[in-house]
Amino acid sequence: MLESLVQLLFGHRPVLFSQGELQFAAGVGSYVAAAAGVAALAMAVAAYRTAPRLGWRDRWILLGIRATLLSLLVLALFRPVLVVRAAVPQQNFVGVLLDDSRSMQIADFGEGTPRSGFVTDQFGAADRGILGRLGEKFVVRTFGFASTAARVNEERPLTFSGSQTRLGPSLDAARQELAGLPLAGLVVVSDGADTGGTALDPTLLRLRADGIPVFTVGVGQERASRDIQVGRVATPRTALKGTSLMVDVVVSHSGYAGETVTVDVEDDGRIIGSQQVRLPADGSPATARVRVQADDAGPRVFRFRVAPRPDELVAENNAREALVDVRDRQEKILYFEGEPRSEFKFIRRALDEDRNVRVVALQRTADNKFLRLGVDGPDDLVAGFPKTRDELFAYRGLILGSVEAAAFTGDQLRMIAEFVDRRGGGLLVLGGPRSFGEGGWAGTAVADVLPFVLERGPSEPALERLTVRPTRAGALQALTQIAATEADSAERWSTMPGLTAVNRVDTVKPGATVLLTGAREDRGERPVLAFQRYGRGHVYAFAAQDSWLWQMHASVAVDDLTHEYFWRQLLRGLVEGVPDPVELTTMRDRVEPGERVSLGVSVADAGFVEVNDATVVAQVTGPDGAVTAVPLQWSGEASGQYGGAFPTGAPGWYEVRIDATRGERTLGSSVAHVRATAGDAEYFDATMQATALRRLAEETGGRFYTPDTVSGLPEDMNYTGRGVTTVEERELWHMPILLVLLVGLACAEWAYRRKAGLT
Repeated sequence: MLESLVQLLFGHRPVLFSQGELQFAAGVGSYVAAAAGVAALAMAVAAYRTAPRLGWRDRWILLGIRATLLSLLVLALFRPVLVVRAAVPQQNFVGVLLDDSRSMQIADFGEGTPRSGFVTDQFGAADRGILGRLGEKFVVRTFGFASTAARVNEERPLTFSGSQTRLGPSLDAARQELAGLPLAGLVVVSDGADTGGTALDPTLLRLRADGIPVFTVGVGQERASRDIQVGRVATPRTALKGTSLMVDVVVSHSGYAGETVTVDVEDDGRIIGSQQVRLPADGSPATARVRVQADDAGPRVFRFRVAPRPDELVAENNAREALVDVRDRQEKILYFEGEPRSEFKFIRRALDEDRNVRVVALQRTADNKFLRLGVDGPDDLVAGFPKTRDELFAYRGLILGSVEAAAFTGDQLRMIAEFVDRRGGGLLVLGGPRSFGEGGWAGTAVADVLPFVLERGPSEPALERLTVRPTRAGALQALTQIAATEADSAERWSTMPGLTAVNRVDTVKPGATVLLTGAREDRGERPVLAFQRYGRGHVYAFAAQDSWLWQMHASVAVDDLTHEYFWRQLLRGLVEGVPDPVELTTMRDRVEPGERVSLGVSVADAGFVEVNDATVVAQVTGPDGAVTAVPLQWSGEASGQYGGAFPTGAPGWYEVRIDATRGERTLGSSVAHVRATAGDAEYFDATMQATALRRLAEETGGRFYTPDTVSGLPEDMNYTGRGVTTVEERELWHMPILLVLLVGLACAEWAYRRKAGLT
């Protein structure tokens, strides 16, 4: 609308004024007219100066109007011209890049017309539409682009089936193919959504360096009218078999405020979890916390889905997939208890039926005498608590029961802190008469790791009775879910029998999170279960001393498994995310067939000291069973970090196994899985990205258009000043705006004179 108004008033499109140079083609008559104008202005000054009924304010206003009117007349008589460089017909090339991805199939034009309909109508044939008008002045080269750009011809027509859009590489490909030709510019017809994850800044630098303007045409709506989209899904990359996961699913929408939708989680077609969520106002996302049980081992693709509505614009963005590698292996936890007590017995009993978590128990029965349970062999822990880092770091979790700090050497205390900080293990400290401050732990290296603030000095244990309930943050954690649903879990907590505590731990550190709180008999509260991350690992502190009451209290049914379930979840959380000495990470768990997969591997020895001289080889097993060896090299950027990549081929699963050795010694191995399959990213956030397209145009000297304004594209490209050009002069003296101003000023002077009583 504004552009049309400018063209109406000034007689030319705005691009001519931005590209052209203003000059004057004045002749002798122009200077005579200027002299006459000065004389006329002097006469006006004399006339208004002697007018008897005019005040000084009226004189200045009338003189200003007359001076402006005469100046415009003189300006027109000096014949202003706009000098522009216009493209010589059929001597310059234009590259037209048409988005050939799946998002062009979205029907957000009028009457259900897909975006591809506009592209085909205006740019699909050389004899009609915008492409036909460009062909009148330029030699046009048409490209289709998705992951890269390729020429459009009979053998490669537009199919609008590309599964990802990579705008930067596509522009680079077209620029390189047209290098050396007189190029007037590039035209990009797209919704502007880059789903390939590539940065556009390097491409912008190259385009600016070559002086190539990019004219962008945005296709699609900037805001969907009615649509529901499953956005971010937060899942761990790996999980232990049988672990209950609480997954945050973000649901965004437009046009469905106040409605309730159900988020279903599917695994191989089976629904394994559901959660309802009420949609807030348009533009505000909603988060659903869905509980999922990882019961089947191997790479599992969890599909989070909201049933499409009949009137939705895009149904394909109602589901999002996440890969979780469910590992069926046994994790070892070392449990050191300083005295015989029921808590020790019942925690161990809770893990009897769990095949994936094994507790190796060490209970002190007398000075330098220990009861060993669940050990690997006769020599395991025979001397008590581990005395070397290699021995302690072989465990993934560590539980410290009611045992005083003096039972450990200074080096063992530092080892425990390093078990969390450097090794990345999980530490759980239980309440008891010899725990926390009452056990002399304040001031030790372990105290720095704990989420509780410990008081210094000896203190007598003081018994407190507590009614335990989850905090608001704790209710969002899987380990506090002790029933089938969140509502049932909250109801079950309200009926749980109370516990007791003997440790003074009323304050948590700033970075800690309280998951369970205990209400005292004096109506005060104190933390019962707190969590914090420390270094590479994490720490739990459980202040109660008799959680076994949740099983043995008179109010608890004999067949009630709440106690067992709570401890299984807590100990699984203890070993969750604990790294191995050799850890493999893939940059993405889903790639396009034929795309390369980048690998990153961290390598350390048994003491978790980074190793830079290891031999690291990836054994890649493809969908057809063929195995390819891919050597990885030390990155040189950080200690123990190795990298490499391998290409995918046929669609399907690729298993990557990493083996790291140092001389004759095996350091460890790691396994990950990657899927090669066509992605669905084109349907997410698929509205027209006007900001990105406008930035691409403005930073390269081009212009941004919509389907309503694209008719001006061919004329604008004629004046980019690139390629083979000729100089044109456009007269400006007869611009409509000048006539409007002259008539307006004349009328304004007459009206003011009449008001002042001069007519």
